[in-house]
Amino acid sequence: MEQLPQLPDQNTPPRPQHEDPGYEVVDDKGNIVMPGYKSVDGGHESTEPLRETEEAAPSESETSSPEPEGPSDQQSPISSQQPETNSKVQALILTGFGINCEEEFAAAYRLAGADATIVHLNQVLLGHVSIHDFDILNFPGGFSFGDDLGSGVVLANKLRYRRMPGGQTLLDDIRQFISDGKFVLGICNGFQVLVKLGLLPNLGGDVTPEVTLTHNASGRYEDRWVRLKVNPNSSSPFLRGIDTLEVPVRHGEGRLVISDAGTLAEIETRGLNCLSYIDYDGSPTDVYPHNPNGADLNCAGLTDPTGQVFGLMPHPEAFLSLYNHPDWARRKRTNPGLSEEGDGLRLFRNIVAHVQRQLATAPQEAYQFSS
Repeated sequence: MEQLPQLPDQNTPPRPQHEDPGYEVVDDKGNIVMPGYKSVDGGHESTEPLRETEEAAPSESETSSPEPEGPSDQQSPISSQQPETNSKVQALILTGFGINCEEEFAAAYRLAGADATIVHLNQVLLGHVSIHDFDILNFPGGFSFGDDLGSGVVLANKLRYRRMPGGQTLLDDIRQFISDGKFVLGICNGFQVLVKLGLLPNLGGDVTPEVTLTHNASGRYEDRWVRLKVNPNSSSPFLRGIDTLEVPVRHGEGRLVISDAGTLAEIETRGLNCLSYIDYDGSPTDVYPHNPNGADLNCAGLTDPTGQVFGLMPHPEAFLSLYNHPDWARRKRTNPGLSEEGDGLRLFRNIVAHVQRQLATAPQEAYQFSS
């Protein structure tokens, strides 16, 4: 009997090459020896030194020139990953393990006038990049670890328990980062991570989870545009001067649940429920689909008591331009003078301007690079 040829399945996506098994590989001491695979852009998975801009390949004369004798002023490979000291706000954007909104995040910061650096989380966990060399730490949206154990759960545990080369966890570093007066932003899956870590709302200050984000009351994934109102009692610089905004949501587990009545009352009293879903009349609502997930307090976002940590389920980074909105053409015809900036960009302009003022008025220590 003639054997039929084994043809490839055209519906099967490309697989990683054999030298990359497609998952994180560790040695017997728990050290990561291979960070994993990302099908969209393998560059973020690299452990090679980061560069602020692309550098041209060195010429033969450059590569063959003798090294100067004595101590060298050149930075080590590790230090070359850090941002150069300048007056621009430095935003660090984490990616990897299923995070997929890092490019929109970076675009938002660049449009707002900041420098944005995207790194794989492993580069931070391995000590190649320090969050302390940046002003704003960002957790983008996506589906970290496939949301297999619940949205943000696995990534939150990785940040809480995995030890870095210095013996501390990344959560320890983040707490110090906040103590130093810097800022943390989490959107969608990033918000879920901050909540599961206990960084939001963090009423007790001990990063113990006090609320949770769970499955939408609709029982399905929600992908729609919503309108939000800023709590006038919020102290977050991210939201300063903003009354309402319109942005998209795209999530399956965005319903904020506050099981303890005392916790709910304290969140309200302190104005930590900084964003509410509203209806067409501008009133906070629990009515679907204006409130797409049934969140307690009609809450779309939280801040911590300092106002430095901010998380929200909607995606402001997905509305940076008027032309991102499905109704832009009608709106532009109705109002030809309508701004071409999207509502979401205001949030990024706010925090960048706030940090710029801090940098201008407070003495700043120069970035310290490892040698």
